[in-house]
Amino acid sequence: MMKNDNNQDQVEGRNSVLELLESGKDINKIYITRGEKHGSINKIIAKAKERKIIIVEKDRHQMHEIAQTENCQGVIAIVPPFEYCEIEDILEEAKNKNEDPLILILDGIEDPHNLGSIIRTAETAGVHGIIIPKRRAVSVNSTVNKVSAGAVEHMKIARVTNITESINKLKEQGLWICGTDINTDKYYYNQDLTGPLGIVIGNEGQGISQKVKNNCDFLVKIPMKGKVTSLNASVSAGIIIYEAVRQKNLKNILNNK
Repeated sequence: MMKNDNNQDQVEGRNSVLELLESGKDINKIYITRGEKHGSINKIIAKAKERKIIIVEKDRHQMHEIAQTENCQGVIAIVPPFEYCEIEDILEEAKNKNEDPLILILDGIEDPHNLGSIIRTAETAGVHGIIIPKRRAVSVNSTVNKVSAGAVEHMKIARVTNITESINKLKEQGLWICGTDINTDKYYYNQDLTGPLGIVIGNEGQGISQKVKNNCDFLVKIPMKGKVTSLNASVSAGIIIYEAVRQKNLKNILNNK
């Protein structure tokens, strides 16, 4: 979703718009390409009519002019600006589910495709929320929403002024903070990732800033055996998140025996 001059955002792509419709969130109107009334477009039209949302038909050229992504797949929803939450809301989400908080902290992700992929993985893994910085990082825009396949609509995202202060706030609430760093000695699978946990993923090029790194309780790395010495940020996030999920599930199984 990307902010327009008239204080609106837009969601593009069939899956993303369907997820948006099913989430029950406000939609101002939906643009569809004239003549595109087949497949999932029909489902979108039916759900929009059910919710009494205005549908406006546009020709392909007009849709191309409105679109903010390369391929809107014939559908664009105009919505109120994305609502970021507070860190307290993320912690409340974990409490309501009676689960140890599992929170992702993104230190300067600049590529909207990476952010979208991270949100999608985090949502499927049961992460309670994501923290992103306000400066020098991508915010939730139409590309992020589309790449996330609509997972943005189900994920609590807090946008903060200072990542270090946010980490300290999480520590005060009993979370351990795990950072990722190629120069550390410990592999991610040898680290205890159970209990309340915050996972820090760094910028695509520079990784985690030194200030944030100093504030982590421990650092882990992913084994690298090829010629390339770094992984895509969204892949790194997925590997660490799912190891934490695996360990938590194993602990629950052992505790219930």
